[in-house]
Amino acid sequence: MLKELIISIQAYAQAHRFIRKHKLWKWILIPGIIYTILFIIGMYFFSRTSSDFIEWMALKTGLKSWLDRMNDGLLGFVFTMGSLMLWLLLMLFYFSLFKYLFLIVGSPLFAYLSEKTEAIIEGKDFPFNFRQLGKDMIRGVYLAARNSVWQTVYLLAILFLSLIPVFGWLTPILAILVECYYYGFSMLDYSMERHRKTPAESIFYIGHHKGLAIGNGVVFYLMHLLPVVGWVLAPAYAVIAATLSIYPLKEQKQS
Repeated sequence: MLKELIISIQAYAQAHRFIRKHKLWKWILIPGIIYTILFIIGMYFFSRTSSDFIEWMALKTGLKSWLDRMNDGLLGFVFTMGSLMLWLLLMLFYFSLFKYLFLIVGSPLFAYLSEKTEAIIEGKDFPFNFRQLGKDMIRGVYLAARNSVWQTVYLLAILFLSLIPVFGWLTPILAILVECYYYGFSMLDYSMERHRKTPAESIFYIGHHKGLAIGNGVVFYLMHLLPVVGWVLAPAYAVIAATLSIYPLKEQKQS
């Protein structure tokens, strides 16, 4: 798994060189700008909603009034930290929903970008046709729905764990790893589909190569730490990096 993590992380540097060499910027910037605009709008409203929900829950459960009566600095600190962890988890949950909606809408473009990447690497052309595009979209919607259900189950379980004092402080890390895995899964599946793998075969393959998925997702989320530029580049870079990361394993099987 460690080797796969390294491969998937290094693939982002390879993706940058690949994009520059083959002048793919128009396929990077157009979806990236759309993603960034939607990301900014969504995160603004999501952050306000999360804060309002935590405040409402504290008032309805009587927790806030109890803390005011106790007037204990340590309890106040624990509550503040717990609220922060809960806010982070809610933001991850909201972002996860946003991500899947964008993946569904952008699946035709991402599938084409992954296909174009492999066509350049192998020096052959994959003929474009609308029938295959329709199949790609249906598959993308199916897997996005399937992954969103499983990820929601895991995030809800983690959400309950976050309510446990002290231990709950670690839950955002666990939630981020789950989030990274499922995003990387979606990026890798474009290559799986092109090689005529069924959804079940894709789930099995990626499940046995979790390092590729997690590594791809980790760098994708780290790119969000670079405002605007990172947000614009992250989606398409993730697709190309995922396509490139498949090749070391593919070459090993052929040798």
